[in-house]
Amino acid sequence: MEAVSRTAQWTAAARALESERADRLFHDPYARTVAAGTGFDLLDRYAGAGTVPFLAIRTTYLDRAMLAALREREIRQVVMIAAGMDTRCFRLPLPDGTTVYELDRPALLEAKESLLDGTPVPAGRSRHPVPVDLTGEWTGSLKEAGWRSEEATLWVVEGLLFFLPEPAVRALLATLAQHSAPRSVLAGDVISRTALHNPLSRPFLRALEEDGNPWLFGTEEPEDLLTECGWQVREVRQPGDPGADFGRWPYDVQPRSVPRVPRSFLFTCDMPSDEETVR
Repeated sequence: MEAVSRTAQWTAAARALESERADRLFHDPYARTVAAGTGFDLLDRYAGAGTVPFLAIRTTYLDRAMLAALREREIRQVVMIAAGMDTRCFRLPLPDGTTVYELDRPALLEAKESLLDGTPVPAGRSRHPVPVDLTGEWTGSLKEAGWRSEEATLWVVEGLLFFLPEPAVRALLATLAQHSAPRSVLAGDVISRTALHNPLSRPFLRALEEDGNPWLFGTEEPEDLLTECGWQVREVRQPGDPGADFGRWPYDVQPRSVPRVPRSFLFTCDMPSDEETVR
């Protein structure tokens, strides 16, 4: 796999550790399989900076945001942008009739299929891996896989935006908005610009760069970014905030008004209906 794709196995290894806790926040029975040895090697290499508790919180936040969107908006198509080694199609209690499209680089998807080795998708749902280059045109491939732009979509952008330069981040978020029917939902995460230069994270950030996976983008105002790209922001939370803590965050949460603090943000956005847009 390309270097940037190996971090997907790192994330899977962190999910495996959480799944094996007695007080686990979620259960991912496939995480250890798709993490393989690479994921656990990287877990040691990227240790520190609160990465393991953050990955547990991010997974839990997005699990709950996804299930709420599918239930409340009656959405039945999910698109995982840069799906990596995500296994939510297998492990979450998705409503019957849900179709999950997993977009990522061809080499990663091939490796994932090999690791899953024919694991059956639960009854009542369908899964479509879609090999694409997200830096190019990918909506055509998604449509060929069966996705319908006229229907509401749940988009999930997890663990991706900080690996992209700002023009690519804005282009991606705007493309998602342009192809979203009313009632669509976007859920994901982003970091602050200060986090790119956090002295306490320097060994972690250096290791990412050495491995070909440098963090490139952050923003102190995710609300502005998302709004400018066409989304209606429902919520932005930091790990440790109510609704984004789950008993895992070990640090104090600094108010947003305090400058120069490294931050991670979890967000949920909506595509408003035509009536809401007019108002």
